[in-house]
Amino acid sequence: MNWRGLVVVLAGLSLNLSFGVLYAWSVFSKQLTSTVEQGGYGWSGTAATLPYTLAIAVFAASMVPAGRLQDRLGPRAVCSAGAVLCGLGLIVASLGSPQSIWPVLVGFGVLSGLGIGLGYAACTPAAVKWFSSSKKGLITGIVVAGFGIAPVYIAPMTKYLLAEYGIGTSFQILGALFIVFAGGAAQLVTNPKRSAAAVPQRSSSAVATASSRDQDWTGMLKSGVFYSLFLQYACAATAGLMVIGHIAKIVATQSGNAIQSGFIFVAVLAIFNACGRVVAGMVSDIIGRASAMVCVFTMQCVVMFTFTQLTTMGALLAGTAFVGFNYGACLSLFPASVADRWGTKYLGINYGIMFLAWGVGGVFGPLLAGACADMTGSYATAYYVAACLLGIASFLALLSQIGLEYRSGEGELVITLPKPFRRNGTHRGQAVVSPEPTSDDASRLVRETTAAESGAEAVCRETEV
Repeated sequence: MNWRGLVVVLAGLSLNLSFGVLYAWSVFSKQLTSTVEQGGYGWSGTAATLPYTLAIAVFAASMVPAGRLQDRLGPRAVCSAGAVLCGLGLIVASLGSPQSIWPVLVGFGVLSGLGIGLGYAACTPAAVKWFSSSKKGLITGIVVAGFGIAPVYIAPMTKYLLAEYGIGTSFQILGALFIVFAGGAAQLVTNPKRSAAAVPQRSSSAVATASSRDQDWTGMLKSGVFYSLFLQYACAATAGLMVIGHIAKIVATQSGNAIQSGFIFVAVLAIFNACGRVVAGMVSDIIGRASAMVCVFTMQCVVMFTFTQLTTMGALLAGTAFVGFNYGACLSLFPASVADRWGTKYLGINYGIMFLAWGVGGVFGPLLAGACADMTGSYATAYYVAACLLGIASFLALLSQIGLEYRSGEGELVITLPKPFRRNGTHRGQAVVSPEPTSDDASRLVRETTAAESGAEAVCRETEV
């Protein structure tokens, strides 16, 4: 049993349970828009949304330098800095007032956003390095599940603090708690002396690879696969973050204001968000990342097309659960895919660059939903746009499983089929079609390969059919 690795995984999970305060901003936002007599600041809805939007942008942008720092300085130092900055940002936000939004923008939007980016970028790569490549998806899913499930406890705790102590003191208490607990967990996040994921594994898993070569961000950016994954990530994040940012209003609008229990839907989103990260990571270790992505994108596409028809409590809860699960799945599938294709040595910076796609979805999704609701009074158009984007993502994920290569010297077209079409359920699925004349008995030559999904060089053998 890899006990030291399990400690790092649990420490990363604990860190993300603190950084998940980002998803609980709606509780603060509601209080900030309340009147001064009700204990709020009387801010407009737009003003109360700005710190959250800024935090998302800083979070996504900071993942790149954070990943680079993690690769150079190690995860402990970067996670510690992230914990301190996240807590310090909340304390600075406590200086805000009905007349002043700047402390909240600088505190929560910039400092806490930066701290979340530093910690999030460092804990996952460290945890993955302690385990073999066949467990990348599962380990990634467990670590990032903390971020998704955090609103389940942060939201009610924040609601209690606001009722008892007011906005300023609540920011201070949460900031101090996060510095202590997240800072303590950060001390347990370390890299192994030798990455277990870098050791070639004899495994039947779809992620087993014939090459353990690591590539840095320059090599990654030269690959067409990166741009395909980036577009898929942006499309998938758009749908999930669109619903997360507007779930309370979506429920009220589609139920004709009959349902006002928005906090229940926030909790359902959080629970299934976390479940999706773990389950998708585990399943993708078995069926492959691309196959899992096709399933997730297709399910989310169907949900988006039908979401406008959901009007009852049960239907809306089911739809919310599906959206949360599929969105959460992406947060484990994409870092695991980056680790599969470009190794774990530079995973911090590589995934930091890939994570910019999440930032694109985080800005575009909520804005799209808000604009459509303002113009039409309905979210239907936003759902349909998101569904189309998910259809594109699903097509790209499916296309990534089908490899085409024409060998001019041999006059052969090599077609590599995705795993579901490979015979006997094995990983051997590359057929060579030759235009050259065949023998009298019409036999044809088939080369079967044990090529890895990461694009590793194939080992071929010939058989007569």
